[in-house]
Amino acid sequence: MPVASPAKPAARKSAKAAPAAPSPARKPRASAPAAATLTLSSKNYSSWSLRGWLLARFAGLPFDEVMLPNDDESARKELLLLAPSILVPCLRHEGVTVWNTVAIAEYLAETFPKAGLWPSDRGARAHARAICGEMNSGFANLRASLPMNLKGHFPRHKIWAGAKPDIERISEIWSECLARYGGPFLFGKKRCAADAMFAPVVTRFLTYDVPVNAACLAYCETIMAMPELQAWIAAARLEPDEIEQLDMDF
Repeated sequence: MPVASPAKPAARKSAKAAPAAPSPARKPRASAPAAATLTLSSKNYSSWSLRGWLLARFAGLPFDEVMLPNDDESARKELLLLAPSILVPCLRHEGVTVWNTVAIAEYLAETFPKAGLWPSDRGARAHARAICGEMNSGFANLRASLPMNLKGHFPRHKIWAGAKPDIERISEIWSECLARYGGPFLFGKKRCAADAMFAPVVTRFLTYDVPVNAACLAYCETIMAMPELQAWIAAARLEPDEIEQLDMDF
């Protein structure tokens, strides 16, 4: 009977694996679009747009700007105080649409509670909401006689008699807040929604050289020094379009 020859041992695999093929270079990921958009009109003339924009920046919300052209009919009516209500700025965030700056402030405060858009103290918070309500619904004569114009300066502008009580009331609000809460912002060391609401008034007072007391002047300087406001003003100065009715030689 033939004897089976012993099986040959299997060839051993080399301990060193063959070098892997280099992986293709990864393409840099495109940055994801912001989850929010904020519709704005003119940065030079629209005080309401500035308020909404500052509120979103104070809250730390990433957003894309949607700019309406100055020849947009609805935007022009709002800027010229001819619209029945103000629909710009308009914030869209995670399926929610909200307009009116006080409503935007409340929505952002709810959504980003750690941002501190309202003072932490209950009494101060109520006070802040009250003066924001005044700014939101009042001071019509001030708006009509001292329109926001960040590119303009009218030092010899004659203030209408009807606007003087508005100026006096705003100076009273600022002086009371600064004395009660210690400044440099209206409710203490941290800026809040109230500062966003009154920031356009600061620019108006400087555009038309409205005289204010020393405490209010220091507050104006504090607001004007905010990096966010400086960025907004720089963008406003680049706007090519002008609205004749708001850019007249006073």
